[in-house]
Amino acid sequence: MAYSMTAFTRQTREATWGSLQLELRSVNQRYLEPHFRLPDALRDLEPLFRDALRNRLARGKVECTLRFDPAASGESLTVNRSRLVELARALQDIRAEVPEAPIPDALALLDHPGVVETHGADLDAVKKEANALFEAALSDLIAGRAREGEHLAELIGQRLEGVRIQVAEVRALLPSILERQRAQLTERLATLKADLDPQRLESEIALLAQKADVDEELDRLETHVIEVERQLTQKGPVGRRLDFLMQELNREANTLSSKSVVAESTRCAVELKVLIEQMREQIQNIE
Repeated sequence: MAYSMTAFTRQTREATWGSLQLELRSVNQRYLEPHFRLPDALRDLEPLFRDALRNRLARGKVECTLRFDPAASGESLTVNRSRLVELARALQDIRAEVPEAPIPDALALLDHPGVVETHGADLDAVKKEANALFEAALSDLIAGRAREGEHLAELIGQRLEGVRIQVAEVRALLPSILERQRAQLTERLATLKADLDPQRLESEIALLAQKADVDEELDRLETHVIEVERQLTQKGPVGRRLDFLMQELNREANTLSSKSVVAESTRCAVELKVLIEQMREQIQNIE
């Protein structure tokens, strides 16, 4: 099955500690090229994400963006009662020794070290959820690449059928091409009022027929078409193999064009090149 390298997904999670939003987008690239934008607090998740990508993807430029929004201010405040009691006793002792000392207000007490404790989000829980979120996003991305790949395979299949039609047309033209060459050669000789030995005439026609013989090229075109269809059903990355097959198809189309001696076969060769180029453009997006 062919997989596209183009896809996008966005996944979100919300909990008491806040919310996570993760985006994955991929485009075509010769190799696997991951890029990460992660919050500093979750930066150590990058090696896990990178390994997960390598295990499940073979090619493509993949951009991963993770956003973390802590709940409220991201931290809660708790009064350390035992510390506050100790501070109150200390203030009583001070007033006993220095009665004129001013009494601190509540805000001043809160500012005293150890009276107020801050509790941020549980980063271990956040990281665990972020990792699960990434796995879900990656699965969704791969599913999107599969759907896109299926569509690309259909488009390529339509062009392959077009190649078959052109090959059949050229095959049907081969007998008439030989007859036309014979007629053109005889007409030239008549115009020049030259006599040519029948044996020599047949030799010349045979030579022309050999030069115009494209049976081998047509056979190879059909063979490559079958192989492209087979590759589209294979498991794993097939993009590079398909790209190589497009080069081979184009090579045969060029040879067919160079051997063309009539307008009809030239037109077929041009149409073949157009179909092959259309397939090649689609294959650039296949993993």
